[in-house]
Amino acid sequence: MDIRSNEPYWLIKNSLGTSYPSLQENINSQVVIIGGGITGALIAYKLINEGFKVVMVERRDVFNGSSAASTAMLQYEIDEPLHLLIEKVGHTNAVSSYRNCEQAIFDLEKIVKEVKSDCEFERKNSIYFTSNKSDLDFIRKEYEVRKEYGFEVQLLQKEALQKLGIKKGLLGIKSKSGAVMDPYELSKDLLKYCTDKSMNIYDRTEIDKINYLDKGIELLTKTGCIIYCDHVIHCTGYESTESLNEEVVKLKSTYAMASESLKKLPNAFKKNIFWNTDEPYLYFRATVDNRIIMGGGDENFKNAKKRDALLPKKEKSLLKAFNKTFPEIEYIPDYSWAGTFGETKDGLPYIGKPDEDKNESYVLGFGGNGITFSVMAMDCILPILHKEPHDYLEYYKFGR
Repeated sequence: MDIRSNEPYWLIKNSLGTSYPSLQENINSQVVIIGGGITGALIAYKLINEGFKVVMVERRDVFNGSSAASTAMLQYEIDEPLHLLIEKVGHTNAVSSYRNCEQAIFDLEKIVKEVKSDCEFERKNSIYFTSNKSDLDFIRKEYEVRKEYGFEVQLLQKEALQKLGIKKGLLGIKSKSGAVMDPYELSKDLLKYCTDKSMNIYDRTEIDKINYLDKGIELLTKTGCIIYCDHVIHCTGYESTESLNEEVVKLKSTYAMASESLKKLPNAFKKNIFWNTDEPYLYFRATVDNRIIMGGGDENFKNAKKRDALLPKKEKSLLKAFNKTFPEIEYIPDYSWAGTFGETKDGLPYIGKPDEDKNESYVLGFGGNGITFSVMAMDCILPILHKEPHDYLEYYKFGR
């Protein structure tokens, strides 16, 4: 029988760590960040350190949106392969985006150390491989282009992939600049750091309307409270489609699962993260407690009820894909989940103002690089507020 519905208080209390109130009065702030996920936490960290007065609001409990579904496999490789991205946006934008995603991983490691987060950040090699003969030329071209532009890469032949346990792998690219972490723990630690420096967080507080005044902005909550501010920053991820007029992302449903803890983690998973050339691609990473997380199986719809109904079927297909890829590893599923995923037309984020006349900005790191894109956005958030130029604001602008 079903002995309970939703989640009991004690489960929520002990998983949250820190609880924040809902907004119950009118307040003022320099900057309001809408969205309490990893993106909002990183932007808040940057602004607090720069001396801004910041308020964060989140319609749920903090970090209970799409960020909570993240598998946090950090790569500089963008969903759009470099040689194809060059064709879409040109050499300068494409190569800079790859390089800056790589730097973002190093920057994130520094942030983890600065806030003393126990988020299990680990540097890994990234293994991009194919098991399909039709993708061999694709892999070779991607390798040559990355090598040409100075990325530290190594071409892995079939024998090398087999030593990593990929029995049907034919060709791969090894990159040194990858990482994994616990995104929930880092977000929690970032928000504690920010609240210790006087940032106020109000969760279960939903913004219902935004009014643009002669001086400043007025945010009205669904409960009738008002926040007056100079600038509002949307860090709302896939939910930004509710407030944007421009269609910037194609929403999908994606699936992931985690295994039971293995008695001994295979050596290949101690040092590497894996992803392949399938469409949609599959990806694999380990955790510090010897689990293996894998994901993929994307579907071209966003209906939550339809998405969740497919979860049992997706569990079976993901397990089959794992066993086919790593046949010598016994994978016993323990957790599975589904979430919303999205792709932009060029695989790049949207950062900046949809309307240059309004002090309303968005930081939207869509796709598999959401976290690294958010770290990159920290570098241009001050130019946004000060109305100064920055390369990112040109590369990732709205209306491009």
